[in-house]
Amino acid sequence: MSVSQGHVEIAGGGIGGLTAAAALAQRGWKVRLHEANQSIRALGAGIYLWDNGLAVLRALGVEDMATEGAHYGPSIQSRDGHGALIGETPVNTDGSVRVLTVLRERLIGALHHAAVESGVEIVTGSVAVAAGPEGTLRFADGSSQTADLVIAADGVGSQVRESLGLLRRRQALGQRCARLLMPRAVGDVPTEIEDSYVEYMSGQRFLLYTPSSSGDLYVALVCAASDLRAMGGHLPKDEWVRSFPALESLIRRLGPVPRWDDFEWVELSKWSAGRVAVIGDAAHAQPPYLGQGGGCAMMSALGLAHAVSQPGGSIEGALGLWEATERPVIEHTQRFSVRVSELNSVPDEARREILKVSAALPRIGRSRARAASTVPTGLKLPVEVG
Repeated sequence: MSVSQGHVEIAGGGIGGLTAAAALAQRGWKVRLHEANQSIRALGAGIYLWDNGLAVLRALGVEDMATEGAHYGPSIQSRDGHGALIGETPVNTDGSVRVLTVLRERLIGALHHAAVESGVEIVTGSVAVAAGPEGTLRFADGSSQTADLVIAADGVGSQVRESLGLLRRRQALGQRCARLLMPRAVGDVPTEIEDSYVEYMSGQRFLLYTPSSSGDLYVALVCAASDLRAMGGHLPKDEWVRSFPALESLIRRLGPVPRWDDFEWVELSKWSAGRVAVIGDAAHAQPPYLGQGGGCAMMSALGLAHAVSQPGGSIEGALGLWEATERPVIEHTQRFSVRVSELNSVPDEARREILKVSAALPRIGRSRARAASTVPTGLKLPVEVG
């Protein structure tokens, strides 16, 4: 049997799992995807898609579906709590990087469509808890499935990954984030920047302003994990207004906070064990300061599908080649994002100077955009096996 005509069991129906499922099915694999929840659903509010992620969506045939109604901002800005500009990077102009924002629900919907249209079997309410290197996926109800390839895409707290003993590091970064989706409104920010992507900084508190469509606004609130005065299901709005007086109108409109998430950094000793591969946040979770968590998951998933679909060789050998190809750029992006997160603990004035100096150094910009400028592996489908 050719490795390009085998059977795959996937744990996790998020961005990485759905991308892998669609890409493998399009290459002739029989794919079954297990999602622990009762439905495939999006967690979060908005998401940034850079050139690398958009290229993967194009390869899967759902770029237009995923980006319908997307917002293309003219710049990415940094401002202080009073609204003063710290730095600005033009985007979506001639010669600049391309980035857009969409509702996470739309992205998940497009990937789900690609998977179903490609023949993927999706089983919801199916909780994967462990895997064996021989290609076995085990479930909470005591059942198991054996496949030529098993993929763990079950998130930062992956039980499947834990069962394989691959974890080198799972580190909380001491920062928490609340993500909210709300209607856009005149007056939230000055009219001249209402279409831009803006990160406001004040001490160790950050507020990310992200238009995600013509009518939707994604707001992320970030604070130190020890900053209890800033957190709560009912947002302490006076605290946030004190840090961001320029955004009082916006902050007063914020609704209940669904949850506060910890930023984490995950590294594995290897991305695979035998016939089991680990992808997405389960393998390389990172803080969201570069907006590349989803993009890296999609690149890794497409690269995996490409590697195991090449004729000849073994699954184990293909997984080794996949990791050697994909890991350098993803690990670079992880580490860069972690370094950016460390600026949260730098005093405002010192951070302002660091950001100004960094913006003036082209090599820093290139390093920051390394993932965005990477051409994903496996953009073309293989010749169909007759």
